Amino acid sequence: MKKIFLFGNWKMNQSLRATENFAAESAAFFSERPGLKAETEICIFPPFVLIPEAVKNFTNLGVTVGAQNASDHGEGAYTGEVAPSMLKEAGCRYVIVGHSERRHIYGESSELVNKKALNCLTSGLIPVLCVGETLEERDAGRTTDVISDQLRKGVKDFPAGAAYVVAYEPVWAIGTGRAASAEDAEKVCRLIKDSVRVPVLYGGSVKPSNAAELFSRPSIDGGLIGGASLKARDFFAILKNFRAAELEAVL
Repeated sequence: MKKIFLFGNWKMNQSLRATENFAAESAAFFSERPGLKAETEICIFPPFVLIPEAVKNFTNLGVTVGAQNASDHGEGAYTGEVAPSMLKEAGCRYVIVGHSERRHIYGESSELVNKKALNCLTSGLIPVLCVGETLEERDAGRTTDVISDQLRKGVKDFPAGAAYVVAYEPVWAIGTGRAASAEDAEKVCRLIKDSVRVPVLYGGSVKPSNAAELFSRPSIDGGLIGGASLKARDFFAILKNFRAAELEAVL
């Protein structure tokens, strides 16, 4: 059985009631399918204000909680920022850094992403470092150069043995319904894994119908899921379908 990471990025969605309902539906789903979570690291990334509620509801289900962003500073006069140490204290295990929406909407550079990741490591959190090319970069044949540059700058000065995860999210596939082919995703994830030797996730319109084909690839260790993570049964159907396909391949 292959270990996979099933990470759900809620982005700026959900509510206190929705978080409670998600947890209740998750509990029901797993009670119907005991053992489904084996060899699976599951993490939900809610908006900041929902983190305590998520920790309260998900911990007993064996689901960890992460944050969608963190400051590159530890404390001080930085209005609107949240320090990694605060996230750690709130119960987070992972933090997403460098998501394409942060890079392209809010102008975050790879250098800033690196500072955030280092700050997370210092606080005992595991960064999920996102990398990905735009459609223009892909069409220009620059995917390898873009990914390699983002990766090199993103992990600069990481201490030896640092615990982190890389998520390959082609910008042109996020929220568009257009996923990279399993072959293309595997090619880029192999490039990443050969460079840093850490778990590599794929993100970009992952859903129950394509999860098995993507997650079965040797260099893809799971997914960072967006829209399909907002409903518990859709989210866990991704895991169910992959495990069913995995079992069928063995038989």
